[in-house]
Amino acid sequence: MQDPAETRPRGPRAVAALVVPVLCVAMVPIASWLDMGAPTSGPGYDVAGGPGWPWTLIGALLGVLASVILVREPRQRVGWVLAGSGLFWALDGLSQSYILSGLRETGAWPGMTFALWFLNRFGSYLTSVTAVLVMIFPTGRFLPGRWGTASWVATVAMAVSGLCFLVIPAEGDRAIPGLPAGVDEDPTSITALSGHGDQVATIGLALGVTGFFFALLTVVVRYRRSAGLDRDRMRWLLWSVVVVVAVSVGTLAFSVPEGDFIGAIVASVVPPMAMTIAIVRPTLVSIQDLLARTSVLAAVFAVLVAADALVLGLFTLLLDDELTRAQVVGVVLVVCVVLYGPLRQRLSAGVRRVMLGERGNRYDAVAGLASTLENTDDTVEQLAAVARAVASAFAVPFVSVEVDRGHGERLVTTFGERPAEVRTLPITWRETTIGRLVLPAKGLRSRLSVRDEELLGDLVRQAATAARTSQLAEEVQHSRERLVTAREEERRRIRRDLHDGFGPALSGIVFQLEAARMTVERDPALARTQLETVSSQVQEVVADVRRLVHDLRPPALDDRGLVGALRQQAEHLAVPLDVTAPEDLRLPAAVEVAAYRIAGEALTNVARHADANGARLLLETADDTLVLEVVDDGRGIPVDRAAGVGLASLRERAAELGGTTTISSPPGGGTVVRARLPLRSPA
Repeated sequence: MQDPAETRPRGPRAVAALVVPVLCVAMVPIASWLDMGAPTSGPGYDVAGGPGWPWTLIGALLGVLASVILVREPRQRVGWVLAGSGLFWALDGLSQSYILSGLRETGAWPGMTFALWFLNRFGSYLTSVTAVLVMIFPTGRFLPGRWGTASWVATVAMAVSGLCFLVIPAEGDRAIPGLPAGVDEDPTSITALSGHGDQVATIGLALGVTGFFFALLTVVVRYRRSAGLDRDRMRWLLWSVVVVVAVSVGTLAFSVPEGDFIGAIVASVVPPMAMTIAIVRPTLVSIQDLLARTSVLAAVFAVLVAADALVLGLFTLLLDDELTRAQVVGVVLVVCVVLYGPLRQRLSAGVRRVMLGERGNRYDAVAGLASTLENTDDTVEQLAAVARAVASAFAVPFVSVEVDRGHGERLVTTFGERPAEVRTLPITWRETTIGRLVLPAKGLRSRLSVRDEELLGDLVRQAATAARTSQLAEEVQHSRERLVTAREEERRRIRRDLHDGFGPALSGIVFQLEAARMTVERDPALARTQLETVSSQVQEVVADVRRLVHDLRPPALDDRGLVGALRQQAEHLAVPLDVTAPEDLRLPAAVEVAAYRIAGEALTNVARHADANGARLLLETADDTLVLEVVDDGRGIPVDRAAGVGLASLRERAAELGGTTTISSPPGGGTVVRARLPLRSPA
């Protein structure tokens, strides 16, 4: 980020940035002094039409606003155009004051020809300067492409418009009667245009009006193209227009004293003030809220004015006479008291609903979504409800809720048509991203304040709950399928072992015993040999039975308990193992088997892969949880290594009981396998 001190103007730019507002401000007391000494009648009063200090004051205000921009951003062309506009207004007002005081019946002050020319002729460019200022706001440049070319054409048209008024001869209604000798009101007029002044004026007026309305059209185009901070800057300009319109209507409706001056001040200063704020500090206040509140107040004001006029008209018609001033004031007050509160509340809610959706009713949005989710069991319907709730709360035309599912699948629920530009917000559950919320990237309603982000967070949490519920339901279903599959596979294996192994073996033993019984009397030696063979076969069957039983549940757990079984397993390891565990440890059968299998797999990995000099096994219970920890001092597990079947089985065995297994490699080396197994089944 560039240091603000490095962007401050230096050299000629610094002088201009400070000199222009100083000149504008200095002209205010001069114009006021001239106005105070001016006669109240005569040619000067007839030509000037009144004091010039108010218009000089407008120029001073514009000059100060321009200096604020230029001190902050010296290369911002809006600031330089605004400075020129301020200087223009100040000179125009000073010329009016000079004419008011210096144009007499008996003579005129020096330079009166220039003052008349500047006020009556060159002043026609004031509108053009304002139009150019509007066209380059807020970037300081015209719109790109064809609109930029058209903007240059409009600027030239307005320049020609002003030129038309410079060269029109002063004849007919345009001539100023009674000017003293030596004063020329049209030094730049072209004599050849004599008799064609009306046609030239019509052309100039048409060009000027067309150029000005084109400037307003570029504002609309720029607003539609803008996004983010530029869109907020354009909203500042829109806010100023609402204020100007409201003040203008108010001064006309209530015949406010000096209403013309107040209207001129507001129309000339409020838009530049809004532009200055938009460029220097656009986030001074929330422009969305300010614009909504201003629009509501303007609408309430307009309705009150219309209601007052209607009620007064009805009273006048019924009483067949004009009301007194006191009666008029009373009627206006009654109408305001009766209508203002309810009208403002309804209009405020309506405007905010149209502009920003239901985000103001935060509780209703969250409670409504929660109620919908409680009454809906279908996962797709729940996510669709989340999408509809977000779209309704923020009045956005598009919302998409995307939830990750197992095996790389993704469940997507969409509301509305997807725009060209979108932004994605993560949906997290306990710091784990489980999905995404997709919203439009552009538009007034897409801009979120701090309160809006809080509301969106509440709705997203509802979406996360629904998404997590969907994932858990899917995982439960998969777990059930795996359990059923594992159970049937285990039954098939036992049946196969019994049918294919024990069945034939036992049948063979029966045949061997029967043969021995039949031969024992006539050939005892042969019977003895047959019995020895049967004994060997029985031992093999017993070994198979032990293997089958061991696969179902390690016998060492029943003979020695978990701690004893693990100590026995440690005796066969090539790595020294230190076992720390309570001797009287009593655990549920399922927990014993899971702990035995996890510890056995972890110790096997230590012996095969860790290249360790020693290992430590810890067993302890805390808060109805068995904590099993296997630590070695080996080389650890590389970060980029994918989990193998053994490591995956450790996690699966713990997950089957609702527990967790973490595998980590501390910076100092080695590997830590920590399993947490609940001792109580979930209710």
